Amino acid sequence: MLPDMIEYTLIPVGNATLKMWGKGDHMKRFSEAYLKELHIGNITIASNVLMAPLAGYTAYPFRMICRRLGAGLAFTEMVSANGLKYNDKATAKLLYTTGEETLKAVQLLGSVPSAFEYACKGEYTAGYDIVDINMGCPVPNVIKSGEGCALINDMPLASRIIEACKRSGKTVTVKFRPGMNEGRIVVSEFARMCEDSGADMITVHGRTRSMMYEGAPVYGYIEAAKMAVSIPVIANGGICSEEDAVMMMESTGADGVMIARYGLEDPLIFARLTGKDTDETRLSLIMEITDTAQQCYDELSAMEHIRKIASYFMKKLHGTKTLKQKMYECGSIEELRAVLIQIFGGAQ
Repeated sequence: MLPDMIEYTLIPVGNATLKMWGKGDHMKRFSEAYLKELHIGNITIASNVLMAPLAGYTAYPFRMICRRLGAGLAFTEMVSANGLKYNDKATAKLLYTTGEETLKAVQLLGSVPSAFEYACKGEYTAGYDIVDINMGCPVPNVIKSGEGCALINDMPLASRIIEACKRSGKTVTVKFRPGMNEGRIVVSEFARMCEDSGADMITVHGRTRSMMYEGAPVYGYIEAAKMAVSIPVIANGGICSEEDAVMMMESTGADGVMIARYGLEDPLIFARLTGKDTDETRLSLIMEITDTAQQCYDELSAMEHIRKIASYFMKKLHGTKTLKQKMYECGSIEELRAVLIQIFGGAQ
């Protein structure tokens, strides 16, 4: 439950002034103050609360529960543009979807404009409405390949990649970080380049590449991007509660928020932010994911996905170490179901 009265302190960060909430002032509810439709190119989505693309996790079964709980979009995990160009079956498997996923958004990773154009025009992404370009992944192996965050250092190449994707006729978005480190912040210039190259929306992670996933996001970086462009700007980084989402909107002026790792831990945050009443529990959600995975994948692939999501669901549960080990020892879906009931049966 949210506190009735909280106080705040004003803290300068760069050119922005942040409102830090505490006891003494009434905090806004996100659903009342900031929830709205989002217009991305010629697409309108019902909610400006989005689920981020997360490698290894945001497969079809998990995306579907995020959408049902209120997420306006839920992106696929990171997909290699080169892998699609060369018809890699493992890469194509990441794009599994059905007609029940009414708005489809894929995230592509790469550094070769022609590979992006081929991927966007190819059969694997034919059913996808939105293509997001990963220009923010900070992982060393990705950077060494000139992909992800490395593209911040090569704006002409980044521009050609966006233009190549736009030639497919799809709606194109870009997710990026404000710079490689605090000594080289290019967030405003990069945002303008994205818009000038045809991007329909940008998402800015409020941490530099050198910060990786640690430390508080710098709201001033996201605010700078918002002030630089007229296309929608989505704020990402460090959102683990409704209070965090309200503070992000209050401090940056962004058009919406993107939830990342916390969405894996507690997908019910989408219901809280969008004002949806729900009696769902961790158990009901993991059972729904299990049912969907069993329908869509072979047994081994289904069990892999279920275990990954269940492991995140368990992060705040105490005394489950032995059961977690048992979960990974299961040899069938039915065995796994029984263990999941043991783990989450008493969890709220």
